[in-house]
Amino acid sequence: MLDEARRFLNQPRPEPAPPLPSTPAGSPESARRLFVMGRSIRGTLAEVYLRSRGIGDLRDLPALRFHARCFHRATETSPCETWPALLAAVTDLDGTITGVHRTWLARDGAGKAPLITPRRAMGHLLGNGVRFGDVADVLVAGEGIETMLSIRCALPHMPLIAALSANHLAAVIFSPTIRRLYVAQDDDAAGRRAAQTLRERAEEVGIATAVLSPTKNDFNVDLRLLGPIGFAASLRRQLMPEDATRFAECRS
Repeated sequence: MLDEARRFLNQPRPEPAPPLPSTPAGSPESARRLFVMGRSIRGTLAEVYLRSRGIGDLRDLPALRFHARCFHRATETSPCETWPALLAAVTDLDGTITGVHRTWLARDGAGKAPLITPRRAMGHLLGNGVRFGDVADVLVAGEGIETMLSIRCALPHMPLIAALSANHLAAVIFSPTIRRLYVAQDDDAAGRRAAQTLRERAEEVGIATAVLSPTKNDFNVDLRLLGPIGFAASLRRQLMPEDATRFAECRS
């Protein structure tokens, strides 16, 4: 019908619209698009999952979102599946999203999905991380998201960054305002090497450093075994006195 109207009015056919530019898989643009597709974690399986890990304070976490049907492919040739997922935004010092970390969850949220690789990151990660709180002069840096959220339960006002792996922890880019850096050191060879490298880099530019260590082999294990109060006490003993007063006070 439109073609007949154009012939009657002696109007040419419109030029086809140019194709939309594709977004490369795994790019920062793809990561930003995925994160926007998520929703707040409150009342979702992501909240169920984090609470199952003993992480109870889920307020003020804009870096985390939930996706009900996040694609997962075991290999490039495997069929695509969909699973619920916890999304974590990886950002640079300016707050720009450069990547997204995905933790695929069990259908009931009681744990991670039964996949060979239930965790994956996409985008530009090196030097960046998942950030909790605004950095001023003090920062705690560590590897995993659950590790840093566990520390947040004990030090609710302390700015934190999860670098997502030992190699990325060693390469975290420092804000020019940081004067003191605590490294949440994983209790394995890779974690110890990464912590040492990060401390050496920090001290070269005049940032004072210290290590935070779990009493067991994992900060989240400490949180669940010691409880929030006992865990907070174990971390408070490792802080400078002024930081213990400033960051370890209880939330209302």
